[in-house]
Amino acid sequence: MELLTPDLGLIFWMTLSFIIVLILLKKFAWKPILESIKQREEFVTQSLEQANQARQELEKVKDEAEKILAQARKEREEMIKDAQEMRSRILSQAEEEGKKAKQRKLEEALQEIEAAKQNALKEIKDTVAELSIQIAEKVLRSQLDDPQKQKKYIQDLLKNTNLN
Repeated sequence: MELLTPDLGLIFWMTLSFIIVLILLKKFAWKPILESIKQREEFVTQSLEQANQARQELEKVKDEAEKILAQARKEREEMIKDAQEMRSRILSQAEEEGKKAKQRKLEEALQEIEAAKQNALKEIKDTVAELSIQIAEKVLRSQLDDPQKQKKYIQDLLKNTNLN
């Protein structure tokens, strides 16, 4: 039963030991413990502030990235629009040049046809003239064999000719 009811000497020495341990703890351990707790608290506070700053910077970077993406999309759309306009211009120019080339070829072909026609007509005229001369020569030879017929022919020609 002695353990359940300690005597007065034991209580005194236990209290004195507790007070000595408390003083020793206060003098040597309490300050470093409080200081490390304070440092830990400051570290946690700084870490939270840095995390908040990092989150804000991340949001800024995210906003900037969205702006850059929007601008890139806009520029891409403008480039596509410009490319389509350029394509249309090139196609219309090519079509126009094709029409002009076609017209030139047609005009050249018509000129060649006209030149060939003129050459053919000239050849026909030359041939007709040559044939006419040959026929006239044969007719005149047959008619002018007789000197009487020659004189009569000359007189007819002179009568039909108007003198100026």
